[in-house]
Amino acid sequence: MVCKQYIFIICLLCSQLIEARSKRTLADDSIHIEFLGKGYSLPPTGQLEQFTGDINHAEITKYANTIPSKELDNLCQSLLGIQKKESLDDWLYYQLVRRTAQECIHKKEDYIGYTILKWYILNHTGYEPLLSVSENKLLLYIKSDDIIYNQPLKKIENKQYVCLNYHDYGFNVDFNYEKFSNITDLLKEGTPFTFLVKTLPDFAESTYETKELKFQYKKKADQVNIKLNTNLSSYFTNYPVTEYKNQFNIPLSKETYQSLIPALKEKLVNFDKKKGVEYIMYFTRHAFKFESDTEIFGREKRLSPEETLLYDKSDCEDRSALFFLLVKEIYDLPMIVLSSPQHVTVAVKLDKPSKHSILYEGKQYTICEPTPQRRELKVGEEISTIRKQHFTVEFAYDPAKK
Repeated sequence: MVCKQYIFIICLLCSQLIEARSKRTLADDSIHIEFLGKGYSLPPTGQLEQFTGDINHAEITKYANTIPSKELDNLCQSLLGIQKKESLDDWLYYQLVRRTAQECIHKKEDYIGYTILKWYILNHTGYEPLLSVSENKLLLYIKSDDIIYNQPLKKIENKQYVCLNYHDYGFNVDFNYEKFSNITDLLKEGTPFTFLVKTLPDFAESTYETKELKFQYKKKADQVNIKLNTNLSSYFTNYPVTEYKNQFNIPLSKETYQSLIPALKEKLVNFDKKKGVEYIMYFTRHAFKFESDTEIFGREKRLSPEETLLYDKSDCEDRSALFFLLVKEIYDLPMIVLSSPQHVTVAVKLDKPSKHSILYEGKQYTICEPTPQRRELKVGEEISTIRKQHFTVEFAYDPAKK
């Protein structure tokens, strides 16, 4: 008899747990999230139903209209407060939205509800998100004017929308087979979202570790010890492939900057600009192993300069972005970014251009190859990819035009 009573109690507790998960009530409890290595308490959301209907236009619209707006609006205002306090650009703010939505509705337990909640928060914090549904998938788009290469795009009334959750479906949706319906009746005018990251926020000091970067400069061993945020990659895991101008201009976080830039400047104090640029070129060549994106990540991915410092392997685009940033921060010289079908590199405007310099808008630029090649190239020497193939100037940096 006692055993049956225990079984009854256990079953009752399990049923209550299931009910709590299907109807999440946080009327008296704050939401606690970890972001930037810091803890944040957010207002309760009220009652959030689990999405249990069919995945279609009508059911998703119905569910979106059941979200308790009063409580969620308090949450949205708190998120905007964090965005302002931490100076979060749109991409990093979206990471805050993702973490908040995950805490409210667990992604693995209710993916549709989780996605609709992200849509709601973006919709009520000034952006213009769009939901698009097929028979078994729900895609979340955001209005953006940016050039994006590896994400699904939609055009509605001359507005571009970029997919934000394509990765959740393994970057593999057959749009020719699956027909999606845009839920335009939920659209509300908002500010365009930009993937440009102009600043990295202040991560908690506890998230940093010291990394020793060893390399060779003219066959002599050297090293630089820098502080790197071990959690940084999680904020850029699904960062899309955007234009090089965006990738190359993502700055370093304050801790990494203060540990790296002064250390390099000290090493270069007795160097002229050409030798200093050469030293930076050797650093970006030999401090990391070369590996293509497809071999590392299984897909095309462009790393921010700080991510390149964090990873042990990287490709030509990533090293070029790091080289560009270091030359910009240390010498602030004019530069152009060159792209051919198989390679990306950087050319710098030096006081004395090389024999094979590149003329661009009336200025001579010297190629400084930041990626290791079969032969150790000197400043001004170019690889056959650039010499024999057509290349384009992806963008130019001129400090005089800041």
